[in-house]
Amino acid sequence: MMNSKLNWINPVLEKEFRLRMRTFRSPLSILVYLLAIGLIALGFAYINMSNMQAGVLSTTKSSELFYFLSGTQLVLIAFMTPGLTAGVISGEREKQTLNMLLTTQQSSETIILSKLFASLSFMLLTVVATMPLYSIVFLYGGVSPKQVLSVFVFYVFVMLLFGAVGIFFSTVLKKTVISIIATYGFVLFVFGFTALAGLFFANLGRNGIDEDVLGYFLSFNPMAVLVSLMVPDFAKQLFKGHEPLQMWHIFVASYTVLLLLFIWLSVRYLRPIMKRRK
Repeated sequence: MMNSKLNWINPVLEKEFRLRMRTFRSPLSILVYLLAIGLIALGFAYINMSNMQAGVLSTTKSSELFYFLSGTQLVLIAFMTPGLTAGVISGEREKQTLNMLLTTQQSSETIILSKLFASLSFMLLTVVATMPLYSIVFLYGGVSPKQVLSVFVFYVFVMLLFGAVGIFFSTVLKKTVISIIATYGFVLFVFGFTALAGLFFANLGRNGIDEDVLGYFLSFNPMAVLVSLMVPDFAKQLFKGHEPLQMWHIFVASYTVLLLLFIWLSVRYLRPIMKRRK
């Protein structure tokens, strides 16, 4: 049992867990996050209940609350994940502790993956802590447990993707500030460019919007894929000619390749490349 613990929790991962979880800032950050999400959810419910004659939240409004809550949480994940991961390697370099870390017996793969998982564990803990808020939705109905589960699995994948991008820029760029800006640039590109490019190319035809083209571009957009998970008819409307095809199929397949590529490049460029002597 001790050996299995040592295999899973290496010194780098253990140190990162202790530094991140044992400070006062961690529970305070989670509390602020929960307050923000909770106030948004209660504000949405209060506005809709006050507009109803019976003063209760209907099943339709409960579903809308779920969509609104899930979309808000995805935006917060996209905003927080780069901040947690884009400085883990460059920060060590700026503190002049990276060389000491590289002289240990830990491999480059262990260092990169430990940094990534330790950073994302805090984000994962924060997101899991919001699950009780979804009980409001279950209380009024309109949403199935399968939808909630698929949304949370999607969150984990998006965290891994943006976390891998943050680790990559933190490895190849020397300054943390530049690394954070580059990671946010990637996030903005994924959210903004895919939607705008989809609308642009879908309108090039003479017969109005080409929904297939729009669907393919939006399949790279996290917010559009989240909507398709919550409202399955959204993908069916776009892919009328390819009904078995779902937007998350394209999203997961393409970004898994990109995610693995970013991790491989991070491992590749973590240690200085020594020039061969002629």
